[in-house]
Amino acid sequence: MSQPVQHLAIVGAGMIGASWAALASAHGLAVSAYDPHEVARERFLGHVERARSQLTELGLTGNGAVSFSTDLAEALAGAGFVQENGPENEAVKRALLAQIDAALPPDAIIASSTSALVRSAIVADCARPERVVVAHPFNPPHLVPLVELVGADEGVVERAAAFYRGLGRRPVVLNREMPGHIANRLASALYREAVYLVEQGVASVADIDAALCNGPGLRWALMGPHMTYHLGGGEGGIAGYLAHLGPSQVRRWQSLGDPSLDAETQAKIVAGVAEEAQGRSIAELEARRDEGLLAVLKARTLVSA
Repeated sequence: MSQPVQHLAIVGAGMIGASWAALASAHGLAVSAYDPHEVARERFLGHVERARSQLTELGLTGNGAVSFSTDLAEALAGAGFVQENGPENEAVKRALLAQIDAALPPDAIIASSTSALVRSAIVADCARPERVVVAHPFNPPHLVPLVELVGADEGVVERAAAFYRGLGRRPVVLNREMPGHIANRLASALYREAVYLVEQGVASVADIDAALCNGPGLRWALMGPHMTYHLGGGEGGIAGYLAHLGPSQVRRWQSLGDPSLDAETQAKIVAGVAEEAQGRSIAELEARRDEGLLAVLKARTLVSA
């Protein structure tokens, strides 16, 4: 039986890597981060400090040590679990994962964060590909619980899932690999229709965004589409919904658009987002997002208590 992970190595010290580092250290794990560029050190540690202050609001007050190195072997030494967050480039990830795989003992798990690349391609150069899983989080992973897992070895996938559950995350397991996994495919389908509504002049960018976050988005923070429609079926549940309202769902599917992201549509979206942002910077909008996420997480805790 494998021992609980006490030391997490982070490969790629950008915002995602810093977020993982903050979460793991707030749970008491030792964290060693690697980035080939020394200039990344100060920014990484700053992101970790800010994320740790947010996690304190959620009651996570562990104080695992966090270190940074520009030497990959040094960062990997002693790690039982590796979270790789390198560039979203198949060739780069293939080479990086092979290098990590060669440096670790056989029982260590390697988790690769990729939003669209498929696992079978990025593990092709690994000597032990069975111990490599795709583990795709949503930004920022220290606040958003979802982690999508794709693996070839059931035991390794379960060990990875247990690790993420120990960090308070909600892992979901794909039965087979798929570009974009689950959540990004759902998000892409929704965004395609949002772009179509802009393209067709149906509503403003701000009103399209407001329609989502003030309507179904509130419910989706608590339950997904299948369970939402189960409640929409009343006493008959999802079976009643599909029997009576399924045809209207099909009619909506048939009217969904196939937009073009041509220059004109892009210009409409950019102008609409600028108007909705009301002059606020990216940093200001990120802070507003994170404050909202903290409030939602606290509310969800109350609901589930």
